[in-house]
Amino acid sequence: MTNASAARIILASGGDSRAATGVAVLDHLLEELAYAGGFELQLEIAPGEPEAEVGQAGVALGEALVPLLGGEAAAGRGFGVAPADEALAMVVVEASGRPLVASNADLTSTRAGGLQTDLAAAFLHDLAESAGLTIHVRLIEGENSQHVLSAIFKALGVALARACSPS
Repeated sequence: MTNASAARIILASGGDSRAATGVAVLDHLLEELAYAGGFELQLEIAPGEPEAEVGQAGVALGEALVPLLGGEAAAGRGFGVAPADEALAMVVVEASGRPLVASNADLTSTRAGGLQTDLAAAFLHDLAESAGLTIHVRLIEGENSQHVLSAIFKALGVALARACSPS
């Protein structure tokens, strides 16, 4: 990709996904998101402070989703439920044009990847803002923060794929 802070999504390609955000745990979660959603994701972020890279990744993904969510055939809304070991999460998205993240998962004490902020909350906020999404996250079960993050990102991948697919 030529732009250092850009994302490309190919729906239903089943190709390899690659995320290079500068935050290893986020790279892994984004690759899980793409695999669970059944699409190819190529995402690169310009190097910077880790917290800024998380936000840039959310913005880049959101910008790549806008044309897919706004297509005439796109459902514009979707849901996903996904497990990761003992964790189980449900995510519902809607291309509402009113960015909002509503979540019962409090990961503020989690310092995934050494970040000083809640990785999931920061990423989801910037994703919602840039794509005009309403995102609801429900953690149904889960104690291990790595498993909780994995379940949330997998469920998000499924929900996004459904929202971009024909209704």
